[in-house]
This record gives sequence, C-alpha cells and structure tokens, in this order.
Amino acid sequence: MMNMKKRDKKVIKSSSNLMQTNKSDTIASCSDIVLWKSPLVTLYYFVKESHRFALKCWSQLVALKQHLLFLLILMVLGLFLNITNGSHQKLIDILKKNTSRFSYWIGLGILSSVGLGTGLHTFLLYLGPHIAEVTLAAYECQTVDFLEPPYPDDIICPEEEGLGVSVWSIMSKLRWACCMWGVGTAIGELPPYFMARASRLSGLIDDEEAEVEAILAGKKGSKISPVDRSKVFIHNLIHKVGFLGILLCASIPNPLFDLAGITCGHFLVPFWTFFGATLIGKAIIKMHIQKLFVIIAFSEKHVDQVVNLVENIPYIGPSIKKPFEEYLANQKLKLHASDTSTLEHNWLSWTFEKIVLIMIGYFVISIINSMAQNHYKRSIKDNRKQ
Repeated sequence: MMNMKKRDKKVIKSSSNLMQTNKSDTIASCSDIVLWKSPLVTLYYFVKESHRFALKCWSQLVALKQHLLFLLILMVLGLFLNITNGSHQKLIDILKKNTSRFSYWIGLGILSSVGLGTGLHTFLLYLGPHIAEVTLAAYECQTVDFLEPPYPDDIICPEEEGLGVSVWSIMSKLRWACCMWGVGTAIGELPPYFMARASRLSGLIDDEEAEVEAILAGKKGSKISPVDRSKVFIHNLIHKVGFLGILLCASIPNPLFDLAGITCGHFLVPFWTFFGATLIGKAIIKMHIQKLFVIIAFSEKHVDQVVNLVENIPYIGPSIKKPFEEYLANQKLKLHASDTSTLEHNWLSWTFEKIVLIMIGYFVISIINSMAQNHYKRSIKDNRKQ
C-alpha cells in the first residue's frame, strides 16, 4: 500500500511538469489510469478535468447572459406564484407534480446514454421494473386507474373492481414515463455530437472517428472483428443515408449509437437533423418496442410460465421457486394494502437493491476513469505540440 502511494505521488509530481518532460516519463498508457491501478493519479487527473469542465461551462453560461436573465425572471415569477394564495394553486400543484415526475425520468434517461458507453443502465434498473410493476398490478387490479396518490410512488388497487385491462391500456398508462425517459436518452447523445463537431471545426479528429477511418483505410484484405464491422456499417449508413440512417440507428437498441453522434458531428450534420431523428427514434419508436416487450413478458399468463421454468432449472430450481413465488405474492399483497410497512422483504428484493448499488458504483467509477484518461490524453497531445 505504501509503495502504491509513493508511486502515485511520484507520477503526480511528474505530471505537473508534463510540459517539460518526455512521453517516456509519463504513465505508459491510458489503461494504467484507473482507480484500481493508480488511485491517486486517477483522482488527480479527474480533479483537473473536472476543474477544466467547470470553467468551460461557466464561460459558456457567461456568453448566454440574455438567456440566463430570462430564466432568472421565470424562476422569480414561478416562486412568486407558488407562495401566493389563489385559485391558481391547483394549476401550480399539477405543474409541480408533472415537472418533478418528468424531470425524474428525463434525468434517468440522460444517465442511461451519457458517457460514451459507460452510461448507467437505468432501463434495466428503473424503467423496466416500473413497467413490469405496473403490468403486474394492472392484471391483479383489473384496471389501470390506481389510487393517486400514492401512484406512481406506490401502486394500490382501487376499492371498486376493475372491468379488465388490455396491453394497449397498460401502454397508455405508461406513455409519459417511457417517452420522457426516451427524451432523456436522446439528450444524453448530444455530448459526443458536440465534441466531434467542435473537433472538426477546430481541425482536429476525434479518437473514435480516427479509429473508424483507420479501419476503413485498412479493411481490404484484412480480417475485421464484428464490433469494428458494426462501427463501419453505422459510419457508412449515416454518412450516405442521413436522417433516415440516424433514425434507424436510434430506433434499434445498440451500444454503438455514440458513434452515430460522433459521425454526425464530424460531418457537420445540422443539429436538428441529428437531434430530431434521435428524438423520434429513441423516444417514440424504440421506446414503444421496449415497452411492449416488457408488458408482454410480464403479463399474467407469461409470469406463470416463468415460475414453471424456474422450477425446472437443474439443481437450484426448486430452491429458487419458493422465494420467487413469495416475492410475487408479496407484491400482490402490496397492491391491496393501505399500509405496506408491515410487509416482509425477501432476499430477492434485497439482492436487487444491492445490484442497483453495485451498478451505480460502477457507473461513478467509470466516469472518474474516463474523465481522468481524457485529461491525460489531452496533456500528451499538448506536450507533443510543443
């Protein structure tokens, strides 16, 4: 441990004199700048990159003085209306509730797609379970008119017996949450677009774009991996087809859509062409595909089939089936209970909570590593120029 701290201090000291040293005096490669190899160095570069990012954001905000003044006036006006009694308070309460709800899903959508492949998988952690919960509740209550409040924080069946539900009624109930999450994912794709656009206008080439160009230049007569082949396909599709190509890439779930934003920025595709196609593809087309898939998968008929499949898993099936059935039964009890604090939590829900915490921790660590590596690469480039 002491040796690691000494090594980190030595590298930090050498990095502060980066402009006067050779490349051989710095860390061998970006792969070494991770928290589990060089924690102090990684945190040092992360702080430097965060400081640079904060200064850049501040300079951009200062350049938008008129817009900031307009937003400030709106905030003061909204605060005044909020603290003033009157008939408008009902409208204010509706706006506050919807703004909070929409902001929650938009924020989760942004976290899901931001970070060049290191985004937090909020569909699997939040939106997917929410769709599944609403689907299970709809079939149990035989209606989607849940008591509100507490919906959407908690789901409780109304006292009146429902007349039945359909897939379309469940989709309608989930429309706004899913669309707002899709809007957030579209917004999260903007950083790669703006970075590549700024690099092109400044005469530089983004690392991802340079990688694709290298693949294109040497692809004849050489073997290409499936991932590289996918990158080339997306690059050519967007470059040749334009709006429809972006729409197609955004509508189909794929982990390489960051490359679409980089390609659009590199070829100076107009902002509204890129964002419009991305918004339609992610918030409307792809979102409805994913939502429909989860609703069908968690319909009453298919859940019973899943329970039977779990039982047939060799060796561990019978031992898993019981807690799985208890979990489903507990969820159904919650739908009819006005007080859910007395309901027991089994190990499945406990395990899922811990998985969520682990994935959030991985997301934070990946962001720190990525920002630290970006600062290191920028320092190397500046050193070479001199």
